Amino acid sequence: MASTESSRLILDEVLGRLPRDEIPTEGFGDAASDLITNELLLDGNSRLNLATFVTTWMPPDAAALMAATADKNMIDKDEYPQTAELENRCVNMLGNLWHAPGGAPATGCSTTGSSEAAMLGGLALKWRWRERMRAAGKPTDRPNLVMGINVQVCWDKFCRYWDVEPRLVPMEGERFHLGAEEAVKLCDENTIGVVAILGSTFDGSYEPVKEIADALDKLAAGGGPDVPIHVDAASGGFIAPFLDPKLEWDFRLPRVQSINSSGHKYGLVYPGVGWALWRDRDALPRDLVFEVNYLGGKMPTFALNFSRPGSQVVAQYFMLLSLGMHGYRTVQGVARDVATRLASEIAKIGPYRLVTDGSQLPVFAFALAPDVSNYTVFDVSLRLRERGWLVPAYTFPANREDLSVLRVVVRAGMTHDMADLFLRDLRDQTKSLEQLTERLPQRSEEEREAFRH
Repeated sequence: MASTESSRLILDEVLGRLPRDEIPTEGFGDAASDLITNELLLDGNSRLNLATFVTTWMPPDAAALMAATADKNMIDKDEYPQTAELENRCVNMLGNLWHAPGGAPATGCSTTGSSEAAMLGGLALKWRWRERMRAAGKPTDRPNLVMGINVQVCWDKFCRYWDVEPRLVPMEGERFHLGAEEAVKLCDENTIGVVAILGSTFDGSYEPVKEIADALDKLAAGGGPDVPIHVDAASGGFIAPFLDPKLEWDFRLPRVQSINSSGHKYGLVYPGVGWALWRDRDALPRDLVFEVNYLGGKMPTFALNFSRPGSQVVAQYFMLLSLGMHGYRTVQGVARDVATRLASEIAKIGPYRLVTDGSQLPVFAFALAPDVSNYTVFDVSLRLRERGWLVPAYTFPANREDLSVLRVVVRAGMTHDMADLFLRDLRDQTKSLEQLTERLPQRSEEEREAFRH
């Protein structure tokens, strides 16, 4: 087709409407890139997104390395053996970081994200519980999983997909996550495990993994069920080892059988990559490992997904190699410094009170003071969006539905200078809202529930 005719067809499409439901008769050629770029301008600025835990900045060298390896299929380990080797190295490094006994080789794998890794950990818990029950001649039709109501939605999915009863501990008073006493009360012989979260998405707080483990030890020693722990360290798995090295939450606790974490959160890699690790081979039932004869090579696989790009795994190895322990400690330390300073400054703005202060995950939540009546946290969120800042507002779950908060997630790339700009805009918008003489219209329940963790 002549270039003038092609240009005319493209112009006709643009003057009308871009295709939405059907593939166009004639392709747009290189112009498609410009047209799509124009539409993407309507997206929010990822660097100003204080809602997401997901990495929004990587060094240019890492991005180039990802582009160069995007064509490698992670499952083709026979064709791309060095990519598979890099995955093994990452697993071993994380096993060492999380104190897996026995050293290398560690037992684990990469996944598409922490949600898949969490489900693998849950499956292993269920399979091992089922083996124990069958060996004791007991029924296996009523498994349950104990966790706080603050768990990420992937755990709700796990329980529904694999027919496990979720036993959710509600929030009470100023306790916004699972506690040891509450966890033990819900355990019985049908409990496949307890999920402890190292970094709640609601407020950035760590759950007391060691206290939960100690309480479960006492339960077992007193003749109760012997219940294992899975640690959902989606965010904290790449924070605590560097900033809280003395905190016992990982495989140092014998009751911890498996851990999941997100490489694409504080692992500092673009989405999507997660990691699932078990304390040893015995913690991963052999029934969950498949020997696959694929493209001439026989290989074990225990991830839920099959084909996926190897670029994220390569990028994870790059970041571990590039930053090292000292670099990760520095990057995460800066994030926590920014978070705690932001929280401290926000606490000084009259209408706000802190729920958490960013001293665990570099994440904190804050609410309006009880005497504020003319506007809500949802109005504050909307005003900040007008300035480009994406700050989620949401209501806590049972039994604290009365508490609505704003949450700030500080990641690599959020500098003190950017924090100053955010504080300036928050102060300006708050001043404007404080000058209201009448209450703003209430937002609908649908609008309030639009945010998901």
